[in-house]
Amino acid sequence: MLILHDPRCAEYGSDMRPEQPMRVIKTAAHLRSAHPDWSWRVPAKPADDETLRLAHSAAHLCRLSQPRDFDADTPYFPGIEDHARRAVAAAIDAAEHALDTKKPAFSLMRPPGHHATMDTAMGFCYLNQIAIAAVSVQRMLAGKQARTTPAKVAIWDFDAHHGNGTESIVRAREGLFFASVHQYPGYPGTGTQDHGPHVRNWPVAPRTPRVDHMAALRSSLDAVVSYLPDLILVSAGFDAYARDPITAMTLEREDFATLGRWLRETGRPAAAILEGGYGEDLPLLIDAFLSAWNNSAQSAA
Repeated sequence: MLILHDPRCAEYGSDMRPEQPMRVIKTAAHLRSAHPDWSWRVPAKPADDETLRLAHSAAHLCRLSQPRDFDADTPYFPGIEDHARRAVAAAIDAAEHALDTKKPAFSLMRPPGHHATMDTAMGFCYLNQIAIAAVSVQRMLAGKQARTTPAKVAIWDFDAHHGNGTESIVRAREGLFFASVHQYPGYPGTGTQDHGPHVRNWPVAPRTPRVDHMAALRSSLDAVVSYLPDLILVSAGFDAYARDPITAMTLEREDFATLGRWLRETGRPAAAILEGGYGEDLPLLIDAFLSAWNNSAQSAA
């Protein structure tokens, strides 16, 4: 297992907010202790404008550097543009590692990204790193292979909130598939219907029984696999946990282990990035998912 992590991603924000630095500080400490054999790497240099324009408008990139809040959830922080650019670089690095080695990679970075649209930041998210990574990988494969059609990349989003930004960016692009399982009603209020065969949504009502939620997740991953992607990218959010403070869902730690096992059993190259997850047990939830995905003999401590 390769973990992409730059400790600088904890240098903004506040412990008074749900999306806080301790999310990654505690998780990194836990994973280093529990899995001393796993590899760690600081991501490459921050993503440049050319890379970001794969998914974002020039106007958004200009706005990102201005010291004004986007909304109450997505304020301006000094250096936030660089933090978001490093998160993009980590996602691309993880995706390329998975393709090159056929081994799992996880980006343990912040800010998250799946709510960021082409034109705006929202919901704790400033740049949509998973959408950028998907398009970047397509371009990389096109340069290496003689293909008459684009490489196929599937995004599996099991965060408790709909990845509205990712959906809006990828839905009109050839060779990309998006599947999201999320709480509805819930923020951001989207994701109630499919959009053609390559954008699929599974809205799950608050407090849906675990067995039904897991059935939706199984169905969504089956749809991803049926797409026959060259690469699976995962928006790994852990806020569907029963004791997450900002959602009303019912999954337990062992359910995230099941998601990791399912991902491994696809046999497809895959990389994942951290999205949501705001409870005290976040390090254990991430460990359960990664250990099962990695097929580690050592269970989450």
